[in-house]
Amino acid sequence: MFDDFDYTGSSDPNLAAHDWTVRTTAGDPGVTGATWSANAINFPASTVAGGSHVMNLAASTDGTAANTVQSEIDSSSRKFLAGTYAARVYFNDAPTTGPNGDDVNETFYTISPLNACDDPNYSENDFEYLPNGGWGATGQRLYTTTWYTYCNSPYSQDNSSTSQVKSWQGWHTLVETVANGAVTYYVDGIEYWSTSGKYYPRENMTIDFNEWCINGYLTSSSTPRTWNMQVGWVYYANGQSLSSAQVAANVAAYQHAGTSFTDTVPVS
Repeated sequence: MFDDFDYTGSSDPNLAAHDWTVRTTAGDPGVTGATWSANAINFPASTVAGGSHVMNLAASTDGTAANTVQSEIDSSSRKFLAGTYAARVYFNDAPTTGPNGDDVNETFYTISPLNACDDPNYSENDFEYLPNGGWGATGQRLYTTTWYTYCNSPYSQDNSSTSQVKSWQGWHTLVETVANGAVTYYVDGIEYWSTSGKYYPRENMTIDFNEWCINGYLTSSSTPRTWNMQVGWVYYANGQSLSSAQVAANVAAYQHAGTSFTDTVPVS
């Protein structure tokens, strides 16, 4: 599957035809009472990632839940498991407009539903950039996390995770291989983290991107501000463990051929 997000907007019928769902339903994660809005996702013209457009996901707030808007887009079909996942993503260290300071999360991830507390089949693999830290941790952090399971109430979690504390402002190629009992994360061609054993997905997942504000960690400023992350393309090779160089070559071949979207991954 390859998509370089050549769409006119979140209501473009091709977006749904290509198996994407823009979230508009309330709920976690993020600020309790915030809105998930289709209007927070658009597709500006840009050749920076090799295609003709990029996808922009925004989160905006004035410090109140009622005026906090977050964005998320998910693959509609849960059909991804073993293989190579990749995306070209632009992380931001500061809001595009307004004052800095909110704890926000800029994310490329794969996930399956949590059907019950401590669901043993739950599967989730994350790239999460927190430009202001989060949940009490400070500093600009890029997390990679493989989840086994969690429970919302009382809250508990079981995952394997790492982070590097530095600025990740700018474009990055994020690659994740799920193969032979190991999940290995790469950033710009360099291995970042690997997990195995129970920290390996057990059921099919969706591919997702979102931009959201961490609950309880908005600054007290009432001045409106907007955060943005961008995605140039997303790629998945079913059942194959590819290097970052192979991913880049395959993506370049699609773009050179003028192919903005293809999906041959079967729904199992």
